[in-house]
Amino acid sequence: MGTFRIACKIANVADRERSAKVDRLLVDTGSDYTWLPGKTLEMIGVQREKKDVSFVMANGQAITRTVGFVIIRVDEYFTVDEVVFGEPGDQSLLGARTLEGFNASVDPKRKKLVASGPLSAA
Repeated sequence: MGTFRIACKIANVADRERSAKVDRLLVDTGSDYTWLPGKTLEMIGVQREKKDVSFVMANGQAITRTVGFVIIRVDEYFTVDEVVFGEPGDQSLLGARTLEGFNASVDPKRKKLVASGPLSAA
């Protein structure tokens, strides 16, 4: 399965006028959270809501990061999600929670997001 990168637009949930574009996010269904540059999140006024959240990196290293809330858009897909304040050296990722919020799946052959179909209801 191939990998691909996409661009997204993020906005502050309390003030949608404060927004930014983030280029070259690696679409990573193996990452629960979306990771964005901390400087970009700070620039649009995103608050650090959850401190010292523990993560295990792909190489097995345990780290902690801070998490905040944003509106995130890719093409016609959008959701409100928790995102990680990435630090220098961290990869920018579009994670599985955001994909689920989009109700989108990954089409690895066409290297794009596709609609997942109807949502289940009780």
